[in-house]
Amino acid sequence: MIKRRNFLALGAATLIAAPLAAPLLADAARAQSVDVEAILNDPEAPVGGNPKGDVTIVAYLDYNCIYCKKSAPDLERLVKEDGKIRLVYKDWPILSESSVVAAQLAIGTKFQGAYEKAHKALMGISGRQADQDAILKALKDAGVDMKRLQADLDKHGPKISALLQRNLAQADSLGLTGTPTYLVGPFRTGTLDYAGFKQVVADARDRQAN
Repeated sequence: MIKRRNFLALGAATLIAAPLAAPLLADAARAQSVDVEAILNDPEAPVGGNPKGDVTIVAYLDYNCIYCKKSAPDLERLVKEDGKIRLVYKDWPILSESSVVAAQLAIGTKFQGAYEKAHKALMGISGRQADQDAILKALKDAGVDMKRLQADLDKHGPKISALLQRNLAQADSLGLTGTPTYLVGPFRTGTLDYAGFKQVVADARDRQAN
């Protein structure tokens, strides 16, 4: 797990100048009481897997987190093979300015139905720190409609920023300290491989049955 830095805790960072740039996060939200319903069912948060699954995984991730990238293929595999997992994506850009850019762009693709495709592409960028060119290239190569993305960022920028603010506030309320963090039913965990994800999902199901 990569520990959270002071990137957002100190307030809003300066957005890298980019042609695809929505408004940046406002000052970091202060910690608040845990709102389970908001964490599980934020209507703006991208959702993958089975929307009616019997186990929900909430994934707090940063596109510059090497451990998030390491876990991503195993989590994707389990969700696909299991068929009964609901996956809630929480873009939580805490590591660098380019993390914020990547998160904004990823959420922007949601409006053209391409979030999971964009998410996979951004998680597939090699190295610890993705620059702006690499981020844009990954999205374009994945088949994202870049003109549509720009239009959606222009139109929905405040909504995207508000979602990132809520993700930050939720992470603060949970006392999260780094990425990745996965909430699997009643359990909280960090980096896992395929076997680890499979086991914690089984444990969550056992807990729900008892």
